[in-house]
Amino acid sequence: MTIREIATILEELAPLSFAEDFDNVGLLLGNMDKEINGILVTLDSLENVVEEAISKDCNLIISFHPIVFKGIKKLNGETYVERTIIKAIQNNIAIYCLHTALDNAKDGVNAKICEVLGLTNTKVLIPQKASLKKLITYVPEKQAEFILNKLYAEGAGKVGNYSNCSFLLEGTGSYLPVSNAKPFKGDIGKQHYEKEVQINVVFTREKENNIIKQLLEHHPYEEVAYEISTLDNTTGTIGMGMLGELSPALKEKEFFDILKEKMHVALIRHSDFINRKISKVAVLGGSGAFAIEDAKKAGADIFITSDIKYHQFYQAEGKIIIADIGHYETEQFTKNLLVEYLTKKLPNFAISLSESITNPIKYY
Repeated sequence: MTIREIATILEELAPLSFAEDFDNVGLLLGNMDKEINGILVTLDSLENVVEEAISKDCNLIISFHPIVFKGIKKLNGETYVERTIIKAIQNNIAIYCLHTALDNAKDGVNAKICEVLGLTNTKVLIPQKASLKKLITYVPEKQAEFILNKLYAEGAGKVGNYSNCSFLLEGTGSYLPVSNAKPFKGDIGKQHYEKEVQINVVFTREKENNIIKQLLEHHPYEEVAYEISTLDNTTGTIGMGMLGELSPALKEKEFFDILKEKMHVALIRHSDFINRKISKVAVLGGSGAFAIEDAKKAGADIFITSDIKYHQFYQAEGKIIIADIGHYETEQFTKNLLVEYLTKKLPNFAISLSESITNPIKYY
């Protein structure tokens, strides 16, 4: 199996188009056509992780965090990033990264946190903007249903819990075939009028290439007229963080005890208690200070994230508990999520969960 085939499977879970603009995701090291004999899944790609991959005969590391994030001007082994890259290249090991593509995925990092905490009725906390697109095209009346079904098969027209959604307008299209044209109907040099249907469908942006491919491949016209636009609407299924319900509601200290147990944390940095039971919980794996106001607006009783600075705790304003449980701790189950997913998709393939502890922060 090649990296390209594995990447296709990973993109079903977390399309790379979901990633934030600042991020560096996808194949960071290696060749898409490389044959893979074993996969090691990790949170971070470090030297000891590469050594673990070597010992387990894995020539592909699937990592959550990218080892290459900023530009690299030299490779002489002075930094941990350079040493990791050199060791991977020397041992012919590829590195593939998902990071914020998996953060924004419906069944990604934050869904896993909700699962571990036993939250229900979950929804995206901050829906990603510009994730929806709209296709308008024009099809001869008799071919409209056929083309629609081809578009539906690629995921067009899915809105929330509804599929095969479209808006159709009947009208008349016209064209004049000139020399060398091969018209579906009509004659060279003569204006032709055809009863057509205007098809309007929406889709999430990662589906665009396949949808357009189907349209161009199956449309009867030699020249296909179509328009693609990006919508301001959000999908509600793509975005950062999640909001879920805790049932039954728990007293603050009771919930903190459960939070420490389930998330395997020794301590929690947090703002003042607000003297009410915890029933609505917001989570965001990794650095989540930017989402404090979103969690408050969503009516969360507590916001669980990491990397909160001193003054940012003041933003709680007595309306929410801000709980910083640690960066690694919020994302630690991500590698389990990926192993579970890949094992289902590739049941007979060698997939290993990294045993290396990559948390750089220690507590005394």
